[in-house]
Amino acid sequence: MAAVAVRGVWLLLSFSLLYKATAFYVPGVAPINFRQNDPVDIKAVKLTSSRTQLPYEYYSLPFCRPPQVTYKAENLGEVLRGDRIVNTPFKVLMNNNKKCEILCNTPSSPLVLKLEESKLIAERIQEDYYVHLIADNLPVATRLDVHLGHDEDDEKKERNVQFEHGYRLGFTDNNKIYIHNHLSFYLYFHREEVEENQEPSFRVVRFEVIPQSIKMEDLKGTSEGGCTVPEGSNSAPQEIDRSKENKLLFTYSVHWQESDIKWASRWDTYLTMSDVQIHWFSIINSVVVVFFLSGILSMIIIRTLRKDIANYNKEDDIEDTMEESGWKLVHGDVFRPPQYPMILSSLLGSGIQLFCMVLIVIFVAMLGMLSPSSRGALMTTACFLFMFMGVFGGFFAGRLYRTLKGHRWRKGAFCTATLYPGVVFGICFVLNCFIWGKHSSGAVPFPTMLALLCMWFGISLPLVYLGYYFGFRKQPYDNPVRTNQIPRQIPEQRWYMRRFVGILMAGILPFGAMFIELFFIFSAIWENQFYYLFGFLFLVFIILVVSCSQISIVMVYFQLCAEDYRWWWRTFLVSGGSAFYVLVYAVFYFVNKLDIVEFIPSLLYFGYTTLMVLSFWLLTGTIGFYAAYMFIRKIYAAVKID
Repeated sequence: MAAVAVRGVWLLLSFSLLYKATAFYVPGVAPINFRQNDPVDIKAVKLTSSRTQLPYEYYSLPFCRPPQVTYKAENLGEVLRGDRIVNTPFKVLMNNNKKCEILCNTPSSPLVLKLEESKLIAERIQEDYYVHLIADNLPVATRLDVHLGHDEDDEKKERNVQFEHGYRLGFTDNNKIYIHNHLSFYLYFHREEVEENQEPSFRVVRFEVIPQSIKMEDLKGTSEGGCTVPEGSNSAPQEIDRSKENKLLFTYSVHWQESDIKWASRWDTYLTMSDVQIHWFSIINSVVVVFFLSGILSMIIIRTLRKDIANYNKEDDIEDTMEESGWKLVHGDVFRPPQYPMILSSLLGSGIQLFCMVLIVIFVAMLGMLSPSSRGALMTTACFLFMFMGVFGGFFAGRLYRTLKGHRWRKGAFCTATLYPGVVFGICFVLNCFIWGKHSSGAVPFPTMLALLCMWFGISLPLVYLGYYFGFRKQPYDNPVRTNQIPRQIPEQRWYMRRFVGILMAGILPFGAMFIELFFIFSAIWENQFYYLFGFLFLVFIILVVSCSQISIVMVYFQLCAEDYRWWWRTFLVSGGSAFYVLVYAVFYFVNKLDIVEFIPSLLYFGYTTLMVLSFWLLTGTIGFYAAYMFIRKIYAAVKID
């Protein structure tokens, strides 16, 4: 009953956090109050496409430029995401509408796209690129009106308004390419309460855009910089002919509207871009199923163990008991050190680093401190936390290495600090070379790479050595039974005790706890969506820890009952079996959800997916290993060994 009560408290806590998330905002981010006709800066972030997975800078295309181009200083997370925030020539004044303005050039002297520029824009349009702008740190969104009801006479028919991030650069029709050269900005403001004699102040609470493609001749521009947007479908779209130079005008209009949305809730529109009901029901269903299965497994294993321990502790018929098969027969070998203890302890140390980092990041994000409005904060926090968690990874790795009779602690500490981070850095460097070749803003600049290397060898490495030193000096784990000098012969194992079969069996339950959440995480990473349900994610993470621990205990129990005492490596590998299903799901997502056909985007997808799967395997394998280790120490301490 106590366990059920604890689980109920977790559910209520998570749901209450989700419910209150809309009213909670990032600490330290102050709202900006605008007066009438104050300038509201429109800045560009980047160009993105889910087909290529290669972001580009805004001015990589021949857009209109301001007299002075100024880039914002980005944090580490923004640089790694490919954000390059830069000013634009859009002139927007608070609560001041503009019908139509020419952005640059004049009707008599329009912007001329050279042949190479025309080819580049046409290529980007065919690759479904989106342009991302921000106003007062709010991303621009394109409104999509979806009518769910088909009865026109029904006045109460459902109308679902959805948004997509950014706006499309252009579109294709009948093998012709058209560019969106006119932007209709719709900005919503909230009027703040002030005293009678004070000038009213406003806050920006929503930023929408309706992109249009209008032929230059139909814009009817004036020499003063104004223009006229034709109504309805009276104009032809602006075509981009890749075989010649193209003349066009970039124009925009501004529409302000008062809104009841308060500043603290202004991100709600962007964070509810799809139907969340499916998410809620799916997660609750996963929670119920996983806890039900976990409860059944716990009951079975506890009842079986009690029976085993009672039989093994009978004082009479000891000889008959020793002749029976079971996990007691391998007590003299169960704590025999495995092969490659240094590598095993190093991988487990990196797993501890990942576990601490993930737990803290998800918990802090659940409290609202790493919301999407704090651009790049999530990735920056994760990088720094992984570096600083090296002291815990080193401590656990050092203590386990000493328990496994290791002696070269300096080499073990260096292996812990470099094995997993070295693989990650190596893969990222190779992928970065390909991104450099494409001149994408997603390529990590050389100074940033040097800074990451300095963080690795200047922060993480010393902390791992420090933790490893104290962990190695600490008393090793107390094993309840002694190890025999001569190893016991292992009987021939059944087919279902093979390692790969164990990975398939052990990975189902943890993967079932998180596969719904995995869809939203993949959408956020590969389709430029916002991920925001960190309350659900924290709950799923707790369930993942519980399910990995229980399935690891069950698998190691079956292995010891089969008189196979080589559990160290096997438990680590089998406990991370859900990573195999994550890899299979990633391949399924690539084939069915993404429209990637080129080599380099495919390489990037599978390269970064490999890093995700490797990290997830280390994380779940470490959780399962320590759960199994505690379980084995517990059961062998409960039986009488003669």
